[in-house]
Amino acid sequence: MMGRITGQTCLVTGGTRGIGWSAALQLAAQGGHVVLTCRDLEQGQRAVNNIQERLYGIMDRAGSINKLQADFRSLDSVRHLAQDFKQEYGRLDILVNNAGVLRTKRYLTKDGYEETFQVNHLAPFLLTNQLLPLLKKSAPSRIVNLASDAHNGARIYFDDLNGEKKYGGLRAYGQSKLANVLFTYELSRRLRGTSVTANALHPGAVASHLGEGEPGLFPKVFRTLKLFYTNPGTAAQSVTYLCTSAEVEGVTGKYYVKMNEAKSSRCSYDEAAAHRLWQVSEELTRLRETSYQSIPA
Repeated sequence: MMGRITGQTCLVTGGTRGIGWSAALQLAAQGGHVVLTCRDLEQGQRAVNNIQERLYGIMDRAGSINKLQADFRSLDSVRHLAQDFKQEYGRLDILVNNAGVLRTKRYLTKDGYEETFQVNHLAPFLLTNQLLPLLKKSAPSRIVNLASDAHNGARIYFDDLNGEKKYGGLRAYGQSKLANVLFTYELSRRLRGTSVTANALHPGAVASHLGEGEPGLFPKVFRTLKLFYTNPGTAAQSVTYLCTSAEVEGVTGKYYVKMNEAKSSRCSYDEAAAHRLWQVSEELTRLRETSYQSIPA
């Protein structure tokens, strides 16, 4: 079900471990020229080295793997990432918005936004929009947004996006994952006629690093549950499927659970909410007010 993507350029955010690292490995094994993002350059280089070691036996059929630094807790860093990518690469065929966090306590980023909402939604919203010209130029191209079934039962708290009135780690995470799905659907509507597709994916319950290092009981409970969860390599196969398979070529505006199209929550189909979220996200990221070219080096 996977397809060769020889010569195609891919960007995978949050690619130093877990699903992101496994997806980067699989896409490179399929012939893609893959760029993964990392917060720490040393950790990013280790991830690149590990992938290169895995690809050693198939180097004649594999693509390449590189890294770019970005911290999604800073929107200026996201702008720099888009700028650096555009300067170094002439095309973008596949964008995988994978980076994400779950914080059990409320933290604010340097931009003044609640960290889960910024890292999981605002940062990929900004990055995707900054890279849209390149995606359109490279079309047919694909965008895959990593969502979660945690969006079920969630809502967008437009009057409390920053969690100032009420905060809970799972509440904030659920809101951000619903935002991912709403963003995907609205993005696909705005991309009609461009041959750029956008789909959301829940890769299943994955034994990832989500929530590691957080205070409280959540990390301990999650460590136990991970014994029953899918490993990141298996989960990443659904990412690779949406990125490469001819079966989903041209398919857009859909929600997938693993490799199967599925229904998302009722709230996720609210077009008015999706449009409002887009407008709010434009304002919070200053998408129309600033250009990445104006950000000082």
